Amino acid sequence: MDNLAALSSQIVWLAFGLGIVFGAVARRVRFCTMGAVADIVLMGDWDRMRLWLLAIAVALSGTSLLSYFNIIDISKSIYTAPRLIWFSHLVGGALFGFGMVLASGCGNKTLVRIGGGSLKSLLVFVVIGLSAFMTLKGILAIPRTKLLDAVSIALPSTQDLPALLTHVLGPQPLLRLLIAALLSIAILGFALSSRSFRTPTNLLAALVIGGVIVAAWYVSGKLGYLAENPNTLEESFLTTNSGKMESFSFVAPFAYTLNLLMMWTDQSQAVSFGIAASLGVIVGSFIDALMTRSFRWESFTSVADTVNHLIGAILMGFGGITALGCTIGQGMSGISTLAIGSFITFTAIILGAVIALKTQMLRLKLAA
Repeated sequence: MDNLAALSSQIVWLAFGLGIVFGAVARRVRFCTMGAVADIVLMGDWDRMRLWLLAIAVALSGTSLLSYFNIIDISKSIYTAPRLIWFSHLVGGALFGFGMVLASGCGNKTLVRIGGGSLKSLLVFVVIGLSAFMTLKGILAIPRTKLLDAVSIALPSTQDLPALLTHVLGPQPLLRLLIAALLSIAILGFALSSRSFRTPTNLLAALVIGGVIVAAWYVSGKLGYLAENPNTLEESFLTTNSGKMESFSFVAPFAYTLNLLMMWTDQSQAVSFGIAASLGVIVGSFIDALMTRSFRWESFTSVADTVNHLIGAILMGFGGITALGCTIGQGMSGISTLAIGSFITFTAIILGAVIALKTQMLRLKLAA
């Protein structure tokens, strides 16, 4: 039992450390999905999107290598379930994308902004957590499970592309590596086609951020894996809220963080992998803010600004849980498993964000 507790503690601290690295780098290079989409829609600038895509390619390549060498089992993640809840991915992703524009950033950006002194983002964090918890186990779970999750497709295998193709073509040991290589090469070619993007800072940032996703899979899926937990006599992954192998995701951990704080004296509650990673991002961003002397308190500028952030946070909490992840959870961790649902969510998030940005532009024109 003591060894199990020590191992759990080690995993939590490793997740916290990886979060620090992620938060510091994300703040330094302004890594933000909402910002990347806004740059494209408003200015035609693709450089931040190239950074995000290149980080995805790194995460995809590294995760595929871990899987190929049997270090982790992709089928044991939340993203690759045989039941494809495609409608939830579409609706949840679109709502999350729309909400993150109203709330000035996705879950990752919310944590980074808190570390930089944003009181606005602190409120967004709390509201996302409340909305997410209500979607997980509260009143909002009813429409999620009865209306959205009910529309699904039962697949013959796990929903990652290599597994589905193997079901059709037969065993192909190198199939995952081949698909990952083709996608990564295509992304690399697109990213490096821009001279303005090809800077050591951008390349290193993509390598580190993508590498953190891979390292998180290793910590959770390898170090935290127990073929037989002595407490339950069942297979388990230590410290994960989902009970499955996890990498970084920033919606459900907000809910579990609030629950932990409210139930602190309950001995059954503990800091989980996701909670530790989220807190690490805040600390990493705070450290970078101090190092660059850019820490600034930030608050709301108007009632309209407050309302936008509150609505955006509610949409992000509901959408992130419904779609099984956010821009990082589905957009990076999920895509690194090559899960079909992750690609659907990724596309829906982008579309939701574009619609929100276009709507805001139209409102400004009408007001003028």
